[in-house]
Amino acid sequence: MLRRFGSARAALEALPRLARRGERIRTVAATTRSAAESELSALSRLGGRIVCWGERLYPAALAQVEDAPPVLTALGQPELLDRPIVAVVGARNASANGRRLARELAAGLGQNGLVVVSGLARGIDAAAHLGAFDTGTAAVVAGGIDIVYPEENRNLYDALRRHGVIVAELPLGSEPQARHFPRRNRIISGMALGVLVVEAAARSGSLITARCAAEQGREVFAVPGSPLDPRCRGTNDLLRGGAILTETAEDVLTQLKPLLQAVPAPRPAPPPPVPVGSGWSLAPAQGSAHQPESEEDALEMLLARLGPTPVAVDELVRQCQLTASAVATLLLELELSGRVERHPGNLVSLR
Repeated sequence: MLRRFGSARAALEALPRLARRGERIRTVAATTRSAAESELSALSRLGGRIVCWGERLYPAALAQVEDAPPVLTALGQPELLDRPIVAVVGARNASANGRRLARELAAGLGQNGLVVVSGLARGIDAAAHLGAFDTGTAAVVAGGIDIVYPEENRNLYDALRRHGVIVAELPLGSEPQARHFPRRNRIISGMALGVLVVEAAARSGSLITARCAAEQGREVFAVPGSPLDPRCRGTNDLLRGGAILTETAEDVLTQLKPLLQAVPAPRPAPPPPVPVGSGWSLAPAQGSAHQPESEEDALEMLLARLGPTPVAVDELVRQCQLTASAVATLLLELELSGRVERHPGNLVSLR
């Protein structure tokens, strides 16, 4: 929006026009100043803070992800987010051995300078937080940072407020819903250099996290398990698909050593806006057959290639023969008007 319209004020003023393109009643709109101040005040009373994309404390690895959240809320010790991070996730109904192993793996990773991130769920997630409690652990939640879920982990939540950090993409008061968890999972994998799955059923949220990790170019680790235990089918499938077999923390550290020696620097602040009038171009790569004469024509051409099945943005660029920046601008307008939905892996679909 900054690149397109030249300034934050101009971008906000353009929102009503963009929203009118939508066919839905509810579309994106700028919040009021009083509502923003109220949310910031509530966050301050809770003891939390906002961490924005481009700031030092914003997780460096997450900043490299295509759909990184522009704003995170953090409660506890946000300075932990400035350290190298590895994710440990797994089944909620984990076995006793799985919980023990997750705790030991997290402790070993923490003792070697890594912050362990997980999802504050019961089972493997809780065990991972406990294992890394003394060395540094972060919990990414699917609701607001003021909402405890599940309730049985309230004591762990309170402990993380004091000695770890709780992170959320959604604002205060947001109750976790099923559709929030996949988006939460892409943050867990995005902020980590690698994702370790200890136990996971054939269809589970942990496998969504592993898939997000693979799409984001992260290392995926998996602990092998008995083929007789349904809680291990997902991890065994990951191993068949090329995940790194993991039995000890050393297995993870050995694989991540080159990355730890070259941890990505924090992503710089957004580039300065281009001069008004030069931020949108239809000019394609050389060899294009047909070019739309206006932005409206380009928008119709893009819509004709979208459907309910997610498609890669790069594929849209190739098929429409527009510049990547032009497609990004059109998709932004469609997203703001409520007509397009984004998915992990830089995929988009019609709502």
